[in-house]
Amino acid sequence: MPRGRRGGRVSALEGGPEEEAPPAAAAVPSALWASGLQPEAAAGQTLLRGIFEIGRSSCDVVLSELALRWRPIQPERPAGDSKYDQCKEEFIEVKDIFSVKLKRRYSAKQQGNGTLLGITLFICLKKEQNKLKDSTLDLINLSEDHCDVWFKQFKKILAGSTNVLAHSLHGIPHVVTATLHIIMGHIQPVDVCTFSTTGKLLRFGFSAMFGFGGRTLALAEKNRWMSPSQRRDFAVMKALAKLKPEDYEISFLPCISSHDLQEWKAEGSPKSDSSDQWQTIQGQFLNVSIMAIPCLCSVAPRGLAPTTRLNNGSMALIVVRNTSRPEFIKHLKRYASVKNQFNFPFVETYTVGEVRVRSRNKSGCDPEEDDGRQAAASEHSFPWNIDGDLVEAESEVLVKLHPRLISLYGGSMEEMNDSKVTCNCL
Repeated sequence: MPRGRRGGRVSALEGGPEEEAPPAAAAVPSALWASGLQPEAAAGQTLLRGIFEIGRSSCDVVLSELALRWRPIQPERPAGDSKYDQCKEEFIEVKDIFSVKLKRRYSAKQQGNGTLLGITLFICLKKEQNKLKDSTLDLINLSEDHCDVWFKQFKKILAGSTNVLAHSLHGIPHVVTATLHIIMGHIQPVDVCTFSTTGKLLRFGFSAMFGFGGRTLALAEKNRWMSPSQRRDFAVMKALAKLKPEDYEISFLPCISSHDLQEWKAEGSPKSDSSDQWQTIQGQFLNVSIMAIPCLCSVAPRGLAPTTRLNNGSMALIVVRNTSRPEFIKHLKRYASVKNQFNFPFVETYTVGEVRVRSRNKSGCDPEEDDGRQAAASEHSFPWNIDGDLVEAESEVLVKLHPRLISLYGGSMEEMNDSKVTCNCL
C-alpha cells in the first residue's frame, strides 16, 4: 500500500475539508485507544478483515461485532534476532464509535468527490475524572472498493440499533443535531408509560409490542451470536414463517388528546370529555402495539405511531387482528412507505390513557421455538418488546400513561408530525 502523504485528523463536529496534521498528531498512542477490556474480551464474530495504514504503520485490521482490532504488520523475525519487538494489538469497542465517513482530500482545481484517502471513525473516549472526549481514528487505504465494503459495514453496525426515542425527539438520527440540542438547552417534556402486573411495577417505557413484535425480539435474543442486522432479519423471517394469532382480551380507557381538544376549540366545536368507561375487545390478534411517542426509526420514517405526539397526554393502541400472511406482510411494508399502514380492515387504532392486556392462551411459550429445551419463562408468561428490550410478563399487564413525566433534550416535533399526518390523509 502506498505510504505517501498522510491525511490529517477531522473535527468530529465541524465535518469540513481535512487539514494536514502535523507529524506528532499522526501517531496513535496506545493509551488513547486501548480500553479497560483485555483483547480476548473484545473478540466476537469476525465481520471483516483487511489492511489499513494507522498511525504511519500498515496494520492487519479485524472488525468483529464487538470491537475493531489492529496490529502493525512487521517483517518476519530472523532467528536469534532480538531487535524486533513483538507488536501489541490495540482495539476500540464498537459501542464507542458514534459516526463514520469516507476521508477524502479536496483541492480547488479538482472536481467531483476528491481523492479517497480511507475511512474516518468518530469515537467517544473516556478520559480521567469521568470526562468524555470526542476523537477520530483514520483507517488509510486508497482502494475505493476496499473502503466501500468497510464503510457500508460500519454504517450497518451504527444503524442496531434504532433509538426510537432519540429519533422521535430530534426528527432525524443525527449526532450533531442531538449535541446542539443539548448545548442550546432545548428541553422537551415527554409522556412516559408504566408497565405493571399483579400490582408489581415491571418498568417504565415509551412503547411496547407483543404478539408478532414480542416473538420476533425473543427469537433475535436467542441468536445473539449473529450480528445485529443478521439476527434481526433472521428473526423477522422466522416469525413470519411461523405466524399465528394469539388469543387476547384488551381493555382500554379511551381518552381525547390535548391536541385534538385544541383543534376542536379552534373549530368552535363543543368540548368533549374523555370517557371514564372501560371498553373491551377480544379475539385472535397477530400483533398489538401501545405507544406514547411517534417512534420514528429507519424502518418506519413516518413513525410506528405517526398520529401520536411526544407529550399530548395519550397513547396509541394499534391492534392487528388475524389475517392471511400476505396481507400482514403488506401491512408491515406500509411502514416504510408514505401510504397509510393502518388502512386495512384487520387493523384498528384507538387513542387511550390506560390499557389492560390479558392473554387467554393456555401458555405464552411456543415449544417449537425452544427446540426441545425447557422454556425459561413461566407457564403463564408471554414476551413483550418494551423499547427494544425483551420482558417476560405475566398473563395480565396494565399499561398506564403518565403525561409529561420527564424532560429530555430535544426540539419540538409538532410541526413535522402535522405535515406527516396531513400527507397520510391525502
